[in-house]
Amino acid sequence: MDDINVLHHRCLLNLRRRIRDIGDGRPAQERYMRLQKDGDTLSYQGNSEEVGCYVAGHPLSKGNCYFEVTIVDTGVRGTIAVGLVPKFYRLDHQPGWLPYSVAYHADNGKLYNGNPVGQQFGPKCARGDRVGCGIHSENIEAGFTTVFFTKNGKEVGSVEVPVLAEGLFPAVGMHSMGEEVKVDLQAEWFLEEDDSMMMVDSHEDDWGRLYDVRVSGTLLEYVGKGKSIMDVGLAQARQPLTTRCHYYEVEIVDAGEKCYIALGLARRDYPRNRHPGWSRGSVAYHADDGKIFHGSGVGDAFGPRCFKGDIMGCGIMFPRDYILDGEGDMDDWERLEVRPGHAGVQNVLYLNDEEEEEEDGEEAEQGQEGRKVTVFFTRNGKLMGRREMVVPPGGLYPTVGMLSSGEKVKVDLHPLSG
Repeated sequence: MDDINVLHHRCLLNLRRRIRDIGDGRPAQERYMRLQKDGDTLSYQGNSEEVGCYVAGHPLSKGNCYFEVTIVDTGVRGTIAVGLVPKFYRLDHQPGWLPYSVAYHADNGKLYNGNPVGQQFGPKCARGDRVGCGIHSENIEAGFTTVFFTKNGKEVGSVEVPVLAEGLFPAVGMHSMGEEVKVDLQAEWFLEEDDSMMMVDSHEDDWGRLYDVRVSGTLLEYVGKGKSIMDVGLAQARQPLTTRCHYYEVEIVDAGEKCYIALGLARRDYPRNRHPGWSRGSVAYHADDGKIFHGSGVGDAFGPRCFKGDIMGCGIMFPRDYILDGEGDMDDWERLEVRPGHAGVQNVLYLNDEEEEEEDGEEAEQGQEGRKVTVFFTRNGKLMGRREMVVPPGGLYPTVGMLSSGEKVKVDLHPLSG
């Protein structure tokens, strides 16, 4: 009987180990709790008080030393963590909180290295951002390794961590309703010496503001929800147009569901949730209806609609005497003043808060005179029309808006440079 009891006890232990590995009937190669998994997509299913965690089935290795997570939705708080953990890491804790784990947290940009108290590490991450984690595999057999983290292909930083015999496993943690990510366990990351990597980095630096838009080289891709007018994706260039660089172009690579694509010019502090042209200090040509919007939610008939393959252009015809000392310097741009805006009919579909902002802005501009320029738009190399407007303080910045799923455009900010 004693031998039978011992055998029975061993069987129970083995069964418990299998249950711990498998977890709720899932395949043994991965474990997760309070998360729903659909292909490579993970979504939080808890009550925002409990952590949900995913641990991959295989550790990083010399042959597979990097993975990436794309943030599809930040949910209520954006408490998404990406990192590495031991094989049997507790699934009710965020990666990085417990010993032998390390993680980069999207909501605060902090690094958690085996401690529930994080240290400032890098920028915060938002919807559309790609957060990567990898190891420098040459040290892994020595009992430690250097773990590095990336954001949108750029290395954020690194830290040296100990490695258990079982290795370090890719992990994702989430902690608030609505959070959703896509996991790519086969992602590759190249050092900056790689030509393609340098291309992506240099073009991303061209953009001063990006909201719900992902940059990949010269390609801009809408990654927002696309469910209401508040879900505008906005990309604004880092530098305004000048007499030396006065024109840019956008090619529609994919029109998406609705082709709600707009290109134009806008002031530097343009609202992030407004299509270019909808608010004061902006003008834009909209691809879906061919209308021009100039500081108003109501557009005017302007040109033909634009579709996949069409190239839309926007530029400024500066007056001959339009010369600024040290052109492009923000101090010179700030000397410009703005004239009174035109009162216009506002579409009731657009937010009351924005209408109040417009009215306040126009009242503030009363009695001021700014320098006028002529903004022009093209379609496939042909001039569509012009619109006169005043240059706001700081200048007019190339601005692209998108608003429906699947929209992609290729941008050339310097098409006349050679």
